[in-house]
Amino acid sequence: MSESLLLWVEIIFDILYLGTIWVVVAMMFKKKLNLTKETAKIGRLFMWCFFLLALGDTGHVGFRVLAYGMGGLDANPLLVGFGSLATAVTVTFFYMLTVEIWRLRFDKKRGAFWWILMAVGIIRLGIMIPGANSWGSVVPPFNWSLARNIPLMIQGLGIAVLILIDAVKHKDIFAKKVSLMIFLSYLCYTPVILFIQKVPLLGMLMIPKTLAYVAIAFIAYRALFKKKGIPG
Repeated sequence: MSESLLLWVEIIFDILYLGTIWVVVAMMFKKKLNLTKETAKIGRLFMWCFFLLALGDTGHVGFRVLAYGMGGLDANPLLVGFGSLATAVTVTFFYMLTVEIWRLRFDKKRGAFWWILMAVGIIRLGIMIPGANSWGSVVPPFNWSLARNIPLMIQGLGIAVLILIDAVKHKDIFAKKVSLMIFLSYLCYTPVILFIQKVPLLGMLMIPKTLAYVAIAFIAYRALFKKKGIPG
């Protein structure tokens, strides 16, 4: 596949993705009155999860599309870097909210797992502060990129495991689907984190990784917002 074709695949996908995720978020806000007393707290948390995801990714992939239109990524490193920072912050809060969704869904106390995963999120935010992260560059330093992504992986995979364990225990199909999509997203994202600088083509794995998040958004919308009832 030529470099030009890859560029257009990325641009078209990014535009379609942003349009889709913002539509789902808008539908969640519009249909929030469909939430029942039992699903209101979880539904609102999902709503804010995907608002944050859409907001951060508007900076990330949206600014990449804008950079391509303004002469390319290398010509607009600050635009690309700021977009990466935006999504790095919002996805951290996305998973912190997901931890709370797990707690409410399965009536858990704020125990050790809850505090550990929340603390990991705060640690990640702290790691992103030093200037050595080079947020103004198109390709971040590998060591710092790895350092800030390890807490994200602990956070994301940790909550996916907790959700899956309780979903199986309680025969909760809805929660099981959510956890499996999180696992799929990390299955695609991990090679990108580790090898993207050596094998740039691995960046294409961000497409199925992103689609996994879109799938979670649709799963949550259909189960919680589309009609009144408690998802099973």
